[in-house]
Amino acid sequence: MSLSAQAIAGTSESKTMGHPKVKIENSCHRHSHSSIYAPGIYGSAIVNPKAFTLIELLVVIAIIALLMAILLPALQRVRKQARAVVCQANLKQWGSILNLYTEDNQGWLPINLIDALWLLRGPFLIKDDPNKPSVYQEINTKDIACCPMAVRIRVKEPATRITMFHGSNTILHKPGSTFEAWELIIPPPPFRGSYGFNNWLVSNSFDISAPKNYRIHLNGHNIFPIRGRANIPALLDCSVAGIFFMEDFSPPEDEQEGWGFIINRHNGYINGLFLDWSVRKVGLKELWALKWNMQFNTSNEWTKAGGAQPEDWPEWMRRFKDY
Repeated sequence: MSLSAQAIAGTSESKTMGHPKVKIENSCHRHSHSSIYAPGIYGSAIVNPKAFTLIELLVVIAIIALLMAILLPALQRVRKQARAVVCQANLKQWGSILNLYTEDNQGWLPINLIDALWLLRGPFLIKDDPNKPSVYQEINTKDIACCPMAVRIRVKEPATRITMFHGSNTILHKPGSTFEAWELIIPPPPFRGSYGFNNWLVSNSFDISAPKNYRIHLNGHNIFPIRGRANIPALLDCSVAGIFFMEDFSPPEDEQEGWGFIINRHNGYINGLFLDWSVRKVGLKELWALKWNMQFNTSNEWTKAGGAQPEDWPEWMRRFKDY
């Protein structure tokens, strides 16, 4: 057979076999690493082998969600701890203010809650003539009046009117809560805070051993002769501007019903300034073991010395330290 005959025979053979699949498959195999498919057979798609698959993306998203679930509580805990530190720093500044005040007044504190509030808020305006401010003390207390955990006020809470001295001094006061500040509305301008006084210290009932007819003429208290001042609270985290804390106070059954000093503002604690001007955290159960006034029984029924058992406390307080 001649060469021309062989060529014709080969052509005829390839036609009888149809499409040269082997050659096309080899071509696809040869270009598979360049991700080019034969047009007309597999389409004209281009795939990047370096891209993530759907499964890989879902795995990455699941890992990120898991890390966030682990880290967010830790970040929130650190943020709360930082706010507690700022709160204690505020109270230390209050300790400096009250120390200077007593030094200037021979050891005497304000004579009543109204004067203590004016000391707390700093400059205030007389309602009759706002152009002539009456300054009780020349310290701007606005930036240290609130714990960072309780800055906003309770919008829906009604205000309570408090009148003292037969109507000569009247204030309009809106209480706060565990994480909300209280507000003084009258006299203007409005002022908010989230610390409260130990009202016994700014009343004539701090020491009732003296005859009552003598105590009613007392103009405050001289703190210099008082012993054990490190255990006498002066200013603490509070939902109102001040409280007369008493031994027979019952703890609230629900954590959301906390009031006065009995508020879970710092994970089982509140921060407090004491009469020796030291600042420390105070356990919620410890409130019943502090010396609020000279006759306060620190071995009352809510203390370990008074026989209190863990089951005697509301469920939300049982995990806190006993005192």
